[in-house]
Amino acid sequence: QVQLVESGGGLVQAGGSLRLSCVASGRTLRSYAMGWFRQAPGKEREFIAAISRSGGKTSYVDSVKGRFTISRDNAKNTVYLQMNSLKPEDTAVYYCAADRLVADLQVGYLPHEYDYWGQGTQVTVSS
Repeated sequence: QVQLVESGGGLVQAGGSLRLSCVASGRTLRSYAMGWFRQAPGKEREFIAAISRSGGKTSYVDSVKGRFTISRDNAKNTVYLQMNSLKPEDTAVYYCAADRLVADLQVGYLPHEYDYWGQGTQVTVSS
């Protein structure tokens, strides 16, 4: 069992930056590919970014490419999402998730591929 806790959300003006963190407890994150998703009111949960177990592969949704960066520090059991050049349409609750059934250099893109989820952190971008 893995417990995930996100932090780092908040209110920021358009063009600003935030760094989200996701700290895991219970088991080491080395065995899991990790993903970030977001969900805005009235919308489905959306894939944002993912990183493979070793960090050797990353993947992003087109709308955040060049603005967001996912990274991980397995020694700290932590995954990060650096978000730059934020836009009002980035406003959502952001969730991190862990995928245990995956080979290295593979990542998941759909919510049902992930086994564990954090509680989410709110990101609000004002115009």
